[in-house]
Amino acid sequence: MKPISKIIPLILLFLPLSLGAQDSTAVAKKPRLINDYSLIGVNYGVTFANTWFSPAKHNSEYVFTTNYVSVTYTKFSKLFDRMPYFALVLGAAMGNEGYAFKADKETGVSSDVDGATRCSIRVIEFPAMMQFHYDFDPAKVMANAGVYGGWRRSVTRSGPALEPEWADKFRSYEQRFDYGFQGGAGFALIFDPVEIHFNCLLRWSWSNLYEPDYKSKYYNNYAYPLDIMATVGLHFQLSKRRGKTRKEIKQEAYNIVYGQTQDDTGQDR
Repeated sequence: MKPISKIIPLILLFLPLSLGAQDSTAVAKKPRLINDYSLIGVNYGVTFANTWFSPAKHNSEYVFTTNYVSVTYTKFSKLFDRMPYFALVLGAAMGNEGYAFKADKETGVSSDVDGATRCSIRVIEFPAMMQFHYDFDPAKVMANAGVYGGWRRSVTRSGPALEPEWADKFRSYEQRFDYGFQGGAGFALIFDPVEIHFNCLLRWSWSNLYEPDYKSKYYNNYAYPLDIMATVGLHFQLSKRRGKTRKEIKQEAYNIVYGQTQDDTGQDR
């Protein structure tokens, strides 16, 4: 009995220390929250442009173009002050729309739009998208959805039956204002304060390329660009992504010196 009576006090002595160590481990493993930080970045990529036609046209193919360039600002925040995986993405971009048709293998004839069998349209656009993201350091996955507005800046087209004067000029019935849906998915590699983003985006225009009744008052023609963009971007964190922000550190220092807190207006309370 004597050995047991000596062991029990030792167990009681070390039990609180053991529990304290377990609590410290649990705290250390607890993931740190993401701050309401912001990003600014430059993206570069390629475009696979196509167009949906009604009445349908046959043997269409994608128009591959490079030099898709965009600048985006991303503001991360908590949705309903609870979900830390929400962001708003605003940007400006220079991209491409267009269409192309292959010749029929049997007849050798291809579809066209007023003589053009291939067309590339340079577009200035301004997207605004919501983003949901899931972070697992040193990376995250992202899903975007939103709208855009823009302007069809220039056009280049070709075709055996195209009148030369319209090779690089818009006709009076072609619509220049552009708007529609933009969204997609991607992932990022994070090396605070730098992030490298890879995205695949879909841009679906809701603005017809031309006035629907330009050919006839009795039936309408529709053409809506539907494009895919693949981009890579370099983004810089404008504020701290994790850990205490500068504002929080200043607030703690103020509390230590004055023993009170300030509200957002800087007034003591």
